[in-house]
Amino acid sequence: MSRTIATMKNDSYVRDLSHEIKEMAKKKNAVILAHNYQIAEIQDVADFVGDSLGLSQQAAKTDADTIVFCGVHFMAETAAILCPEKRVLIPDLEAGCSLAASIDLDQLKAWKTEHPDAVVVSYVNTTAAIKAETDYCCTSGNALKVVQSIPEDKEILFLPDQFLGSWCQKMTGRRNIHIWMGECHVHASVHPRKIDEMTQEHPKAELLIHPECGCLTPYLDRVCRTQGNTDSLKVASTEGMIRRASESDAKEFVVATEIGILHRLKKENPDKTFYPIDNEMSCQFMKMITLEKLHQSLQKDVFQVTVPEDIRVRALTSIERMINIF
Repeated sequence: MSRTIATMKNDSYVRDLSHEIKEMAKKKNAVILAHNYQIAEIQDVADFVGDSLGLSQQAAKTDADTIVFCGVHFMAETAAILCPEKRVLIPDLEAGCSLAASIDLDQLKAWKTEHPDAVVVSYVNTTAAIKAETDYCCTSGNALKVVQSIPEDKEILFLPDQFLGSWCQKMTGRRNIHIWMGECHVHASVHPRKIDEMTQEHPKAELLIHPECGCLTPYLDRVCRTQGNTDSLKVASTEGMIRRASESDAKEFVVATEIGILHRLKKENPDKTFYPIDNEMSCQFMKMITLEKLHQSLQKDVFQVTVPEDIRVRALTSIERMINIF
């Protein structure tokens, strides 16, 4: 009984706080953007939920005066680059990204010096300073198309995710792609044997794998032969997973990406069942954003994310190219 009462109180608290947040956002003409990896309560209160590309597009076209980005810091920076006239807030300044931290500006400049004629393709999971030294940004949803848009005789420096880079290299067959050896601590932690374990446990399930996953590596040859898809395995961005789940005839799915996406998958497909490939696939940085922090962000107008104008202008071109290729 006590647990039931506690749950009811908690539900009431979440409902009331969510209502306050929505009312405050309306009064302040603020739009709330939430990444697919955010906790369920944040996704439910947001105006838009999506992947990096989709949220960047929403940021670029919003009429709101304030953008509250429920994600990690590089995402808020991207919004600030696209919308210099708007106020961009992130509810927790400590919400960083292990992948973005895997390369710094000096390292990129040194790499470019070694390959002076190369085209730089940076995953959106990078800082504004890195984007300013980049020719094309990309997301997991359009990385392959970005690489394919570059003349085949041009060298490419792909950074910072080694698994996404290897995926693009394998799918295009290009030998002139140099790949930075960075990784997301969440996606890289899943051992390939988990695929075999989960597919044996759920033989009727379709397998959805994010291209950042290290567990994809042993399957690249097979996936390459089928252009990204086999009968039971689909490689997709988070937004691609959302689409695939709704379009597929399958009723069960094993999902190999950060567990935050399970909330939206279940919400939009109540008649289907989703199994995380590993319950430990949780990003500590994404989970730093809470309803209380979002409420404080709107109430106190914190924490503003800005990008120096010279960096913003240089980074803008690479981000616009990312948005235009999808």
